[in-house]
Formats: sequence, structure tokens, C-alpha cells
Amino acid sequence: MSEGWQLDPHAGRAGWRRWLLLILVLVTTAVGLILMGRIVAARGPEILKPIFLPCFALLFAWIALSFWSGVFGFLLSVLRRHPVTLSRQSPAAGVVPTLHQRTAILVPVYNEDPTEVSGRLAVMQRSLQATGHAAAFDFFVLSDTTNAEIAAEEERLYGELRERLAAETHLFYRRRAQNTGKKAGNIAEWIGTRGPDYAFMIVLDADSLLSGDTMVRLAALMEANPRTGLIQTHIVPAGRETLFARALQFSSRMTGVVLSMGNSFWQTSEANYFGHNAILRVAAFAECCRLPVLSGRPPLGGEILSHDFVEAAFLRRGGWYCWLLPELRGSYEELPSNLLDYAVRDRRWMQGNLQHARLISQRGLHWMSRLHFGMGIFAYVASPLWLAMLMLSSAMVVDHRITGDIFFGPTRSLFPLWPQYHWPEIHGLLGMTLALLLGPKLLALTLRLWSTRGVRRFGGRLAMTASFLVETAFSTLLAPVMMLFHTTFLIRILGGNAVGWPPQARGDRGMDWRQALQRHIGHVLFGVAALTALGAIVPDYVPWILPVVAGLLLSVPLAVLSSRRAMGLAARRLSLFVTPEERAQATLAIGH
Repeated sequence: MSEGWQLDPHAGRAGWRRWLLLILVLVTTAVGLILMGRIVAARGPEILKPIFLPCFALLFAWIALSFWSGVFGFLLSVLRRHPVTLSRQSPAAGVVPTLHQRTAILVPVYNEDPTEVSGRLAVMQRSLQATGHAAAFDFFVLSDTTNAEIAAEEERLYGELRERLAAETHLFYRRRAQNTGKKAGNIAEWIGTRGPDYAFMIVLDADSLLSGDTMVRLAALMEANPRTGLIQTHIVPAGRETLFARALQFSSRMTGVVLSMGNSFWQTSEANYFGHNAILRVAAFAECCRLPVLSGRPPLGGEILSHDFVEAAFLRRGGWYCWLLPELRGSYEELPSNLLDYAVRDRRWMQGNLQHARLISQRGLHWMSRLHFGMGIFAYVASPLWLAMLMLSSAMVVDHRITGDIFFGPTRSLFPLWPQYHWPEIHGLLGMTLALLLGPKLLALTLRLWSTRGVRRFGGRLAMTASFLVETAFSTLLAPVMMLFHTTFLIRILGGNAVGWPPQARGDRGMDWRQALQRHIGHVLFGVAALTALGAIVPDYVPWILPVVAGLLLSVPLAVLSSRRAMGLAARRLSLFVTPEERAQATLAIGH
């Protein structure tokens, strides 16, 4: 195997990268905390400040971590350096050598549309056949379907597909009578029965697509790196046409790879697993990744829902390396097509991630695995913290308006305490916050605009810039809605309300006005109450809170209109939210 395919020798060399990231995040957070401390020093009741400032510090550090990861990804892209090796050539570049070991491609399904799944399987098989290495791969459809009609259709369609592919690629179909352990249990059962026949397994979701070239390169990388247990690809959302999905697809396609490059740079051999579109070493997985059943009842006990983080942590504990390689293209998944389905998916993920608090202190885990657990938990705890910070800051502003300026403190003094208005600090902190929030997006936009070929793939400079501005406004309006969703979900989970893991909604599903009103009426009323109260007491504060309140007030029309496929197609006609995959499909259609 060529030396250029080596990853394992770079394991354990990330110390300076992580120290650099830590220092940058801490310095950024300290500057923000100092500015905020000066701003609130003379405002509001003292009892609130010890609560407000820690909340602020945690949230500021969180966005600083994302910002600096984006900066690293941007610099690596500009310098054309690989995030792991720092060389100019990817470890997976060049001619793919002959594969000597076999790889299974696992597609777990659970009450999915068999027509859509079989269509994706056929596409992947044709792509794999074009590489000339299809003989080294077998497909396995692992069904946990409980619907009898869907199960019958599965047997028919996958049987037909198996016959068509028999001369080129083997396809196996198996349906379990009981879906014990859900997806993780499905894969564990396959490992116990068929796993010893294969060196590696590529795990997909029912909505996944992976190019044949990427599958071959993943297998070649695993052969070349005997201590590697997992290689995760950068997954690009694609294939949905509602306005909601198209906006998120555009944002992820433009910005995601920059963040992924930055994360790969400092995570190196301790990267995370996203549960699909990745390759794993079967023997390592079988040895290390037996999942425990947590004591107690769901939602925080029972079977582990977010199994992927845990499996990556257990692989690393067993001495196996886990890598994220963003340069491996052709890795796709589908997004929920509307705001409600998106929130429902987050509800499942939140429950699963909160279970990781039960595992974070397990013996033998690498500290980076503990960090992944903590980051996964904080991704959802951040929303209640943000809400708490907004309410505390509003309370301090209201208190100051009611009590007025205090010229003499509790101790006797000859001189009054004149009120201080820290406008430089206020403007500086506002600018810093906007830079941290929008920085990765702006850097990614700069990269795309820099490249003539790259910008054409997004519809041109004007279309891409307009899409960036509209998507930024859209995500700004969505953020407070998701904040309240996450806060409600957290309260329900901590209250013992388990959600389980129902089948994910697929396809371009629209949302009607009645459904949207039922789900968002609380958000609207919260926004009305906040705007009314603050407008009556501190009208000068309203412009500062309006970006948050506006998303809540508009949540019903925002949810309904963004769920419409017609709105998404109208955006496409205006060249909004165009992605390279979409342009490639349009080119093929014109060619035919």
C-alpha cells in the first residue's frame, strides 16, 4: 500500500493543535466576559449577576469553539492542506490500489418506503460497478420493519433487485421478527451472524447515498491503516425540495465542509461517529462496541438511543483510531422537509445525547470521547441557557428602569456614584458576537466567491450572495423557535417523558395552517407577552430584543410557507439555494 494512504502514523500528534484551540477559545471568552462584566456592573440587581455571567461565559465559549474551528478550516482550505496530515495531498488521493479484503454495505431499514430505498441501492451499485471494485463489496438490507404491508413490499422489491444485481454484486435481505436494540441491535445481530465473513462494514441510513469511488477509497484506507477502527465521511444534505430543506441544504453545503475541516484538524484520531456514511472495522466493532443497557426507565435509562457517539468512544477506548475525512466527497443524506419534522428529530437526538451523561465518567474513556459526550449534551442544553440569559438580561433592564440610577450605595460616601454608560463595550461585544456567529459562514462564502469554478456550482456570485443573505435571515428567525422547542423538550425529558425512536418522516411533507398553529401557538403568545411587557416598561430595549421576538411572532407562517415544495421550486427558479448536486442533476437532464 502506498505511503500516501497512511493515517495511523499521525495519531497522537494533535497536542499542539488542541492547546492552540483551547487558548484561542479561552482568550475569546475572557474578552467577552470582561466586556459583559463592565456592561452589567452598574445595572440590575446584584443577585442576578452571579447567574447571568456564568450562563454568558458558557454560551460565548460554545460559539467561540465553532468560530475557531471554522477559522482553522478556512486556513487549511486556502493553504490547500489536509486537516490531518497537513500535507498538500489527501491520504485518499491518487490511484486506488487493489482491494484484498471484503466490505459489507449495511442498510438498516425501519418501515421505510422500499421503492425509494431500492432506488438508492441501485444507484450505489451502478456507481460501485463503475469503479471496477464491485466484487469486493456486498449489500445487506437489514429490516426491522413492523408494518406487514411494507414488509411484503420489501421482500418483493429487494428480491427483484437481488436478481438484477446477482451477476455483479451480491445483495442480501433479512427481516428481524423483533427489533431488539433498534438500529444498534440490528447491526449487532448482523455482526454475530455474518460479521466474521467481512473485514469492514460501511453503515448507511435508509436515506443515505454514498458514491462508489468513496466506498472504494474508504476500504483502501482501512486496509492501509490497521489500527484504524472508524473513518467518518463529511455528510452533505441533499435531495429535498421544500423551501425549509433547500435553505438548510445550501447552508450545510456551503459552510459544512469548512467546519468539518476545522474539526478534523483538532480531533485527528479521536473524531466522532455520526451513525452512518462511515466505514468501521468489523472485528474492532465486535470486540469493543457492545452497548450497555442503562439502569432505570427511559428517557434517561434503558437502551441507548444515540449509540454512535458511544460506539466511537468505545472503539477509542479499545485503542482503535477514529478519523473524520472531509475531503471524501459523494456522501449524502436527506433532511426533514419542514420545521416540525426537524424539531421532532432533534427531540429524539436530545434524549439520546442526555443519556450520555450516564456514560461520561466511565473508566478508560479517552478524554476526547468525554469531550464529545459533553459537547453533544451542551448542544441541546445551550438553548435553555440562552433563554435563561435573555430572561435575566431583560429582568436586569426592567429592574434598572423601575429603580432608576442609584447615586449612593449602602456605604456612606461624600461623592455620588454617577451612572456609567459603556457604549464602547456594548458595541464591541455586539460586534464580537456577530463575528463569532457569522464568521464561519462568511469565511465559507469568501472561499466560494474566490473560486470561479466553485461559485458557478452555486449558481454564480450574485445568486450565491443573495442565497447567503436570505438563508442568514431565515436561520435567524428559526433560532428562537428552536430555542423554545429545545427548552420544552428538555423539561419533558427531565420530567420522565420518553419519546422512543419512531420511524423518521421522509419525503417533501408540507404543513397545514392548523397544525402549525397548534404547535406554535405557545411560541407566538410568548413573543407577544415579551414584546408587550418590554415595550410598555422599557421601549428603548425593544430594538435589541426584536430579532428574537420576530422569529416567535412569525413562527406560524414561517413553518407553513417554508414547508411548501412550491416555495422551494420558486426559490430554485430565482436561483436561490442552488447547490452543486442540484446543478449537476439539471445538467444531466438537459443533456438527455
